Amino acid sequence: MKRNPLTIAVGVVLLLIFALLLFCFQVRKGEVALVTTFGQPTRQVGPGAHLKWPWPIQKVYKFDQRIQTTESKFEQVQTADGFNLLVSVYVGWAITDPELFFGRFGDSLARAEESVVDLLRNTYSGVLGRHPFSDFVSTDETQLKLAQVEQEWLETVQAQIRTNNYGVDVKFIGLKRLGLPESVTEEVFKAMRKERQLQATAIESEGERQASDIRSAADALAASILANAEAEATRIRAQGESEAARSLAVFQQEPTLAQFILDLSAVEALLKERTTLVLDTQTEPLHLLRGAGDHTNAPATNAPALGPRP
Repeated sequence: MKRNPLTIAVGVVLLLIFALLLFCFQVRKGEVALVTTFGQPTRQVGPGAHLKWPWPIQKVYKFDQRIQTTESKFEQVQTADGFNLLVSVYVGWAITDPELFFGRFGDSLARAEESVVDLLRNTYSGVLGRHPFSDFVSTDETQLKLAQVEQEWLETVQAQIRTNNYGVDVKFIGLKRLGLPESVTEEVFKAMRKERQLQATAIESEGERQASDIRSAADALAASILANAEAEATRIRAQGESEAARSLAVFQQEPTLAQFILDLSAVEALLKERTTLVLDTQTEPLHLLRGAGDHTNAPATNAPALGPRP
């Protein structure tokens, strides 16, 4: 019976595909493959296409080399100063040695994750117990040392991972959440209120000191201004008294002229606002206005003679 060439071609293709599946395997980017021969690891390969013997001679295990993130539940620990603290952490780890990982956990990421979390739990007291409560919770940011605690924790866990040959590397550890048991919450609040009160007292003291400095400076400035004003007033009085003494000496030599000048000043003061007055002409200094229209009838004693002195 003559066979159809198409059927033969399809059969050959299927045989090739089956052979590729038996003798070839593909490793994706971000993965590493461990090849075992009769159950024993023989080689590990990276991304790309690779050859192998079919099962049961050889078997391929693929591992994800990307960072795996794991979170822990709340665990209660005691700080160095005796406070109980609830802590939840997250950890990032990745497979670095597939052969060690396979010998420890097989191809189970779940078992590896459980072991990493147990290792974290065992190091809680050793790391967190060395630090006081103020390193975790404080109203003063300068006292917080969360980054230092996380770095110490990371170094401790990495050392134990290498000692136990887990075949993984812990990349980072972080404190996700912090909590307080109800039994210590009130004590913490009291401590925080006391700390706030101390800060308020310090601020009030500083404010009072600054206010005292300001008052002292203002008093000193006021005293200086008053002293300068009194000195200036004394100088002006002395200058006025000196001028008055010189004028008095002149007026004593010419009493008639002095009286005449005083009368003119008084009349000027009375009439400078266009004031109309009805008074007796005999009243000084209005006697100067008497006979303003007839200077010949004015008494000689009312108008002093002006002219050169002998």
